[in-house]
Amino acid sequence: MKKEGKKISKKDPRINPRVPSGINGLDPLIDGGFEKNSMNLLVATGGSGKTIFGAQFLMEGIKQKENCMYITFEEKKKEFFSNMLSLGWDLEKYEKEGKFYFVEYTPEKVKTMLEEGGGVIETLIMSKKIKRVVIDSITSFALLFENDVEKRSSALELYNLLRKWDCTVIMTYERPPITDVKTTSRVLEFESDSIILLYFLRSKKERKRYMEILKMRGTNHSKEIWGFEIKDGGIYLDKKSFEGEILDLI
Repeated sequence: MKKEGKKISKKDPRINPRVPSGINGLDPLIDGGFEKNSMNLLVATGGSGKTIFGAQFLMEGIKQKENCMYITFEEKKKEFFSNMLSLGWDLEKYEKEGKFYFVEYTPEKVKTMLEEGGGVIETLIMSKKIKRVVIDSITSFALLFENDVEKRSSALELYNLLRKWDCTVIMTYERPPITDVKTTSRVLEFESDSIILLYFLRSKKERKRYMEILKMRGTNHSKEIWGFEIKDGGIYLDKKSFEGEILDLI
């Protein structure tokens, strides 16, 4: 009788390879990290830590000997390097070593990139063998288009282009994480492999930061809300999930 083969778990890295996030305390909540070559949307308001989240993800890539790229529509390189250095990350040094690439792009150039099917950025990603990309933030790009049909079409084109690059991508999107009925937001969220929400909410005494994994395809992820702090070394999730009613703080 033919011996039955051993069943392979969905968590088996051969089926569902994982990319460590670098966020302290996050990976145990998402089956070990982001799915390799996935599109991940980070939704947050200003001050909640989305740029730090993205930079921390790239720092982990550098530790894993992966070349990384940060594409921004808003940050200036000097200011960005200075802010990240205050957390202990010398990205200017890694740029000189050819491990980190800072690309300051206007939303109009991204529109051109779509029309060209990748353009200069795609050439750079392929030639430098980039494995991790952060786009911070996609909100400015969405404002370029006048109507919902254009916004939807362009968002789909962008995702199709990103998937060609075989990179693990994090895109930040600035909006209130609770409700948003805009077409762009709906398309981005539907097409993304995962959505992580960052909250920066005011209690009676002070504002506090929270994180929620709204969805992550192919992952048995945490359904709880986790507080976190930003200090030297980046984001640190609390060891216990938040037990209150977060909607009361909005």
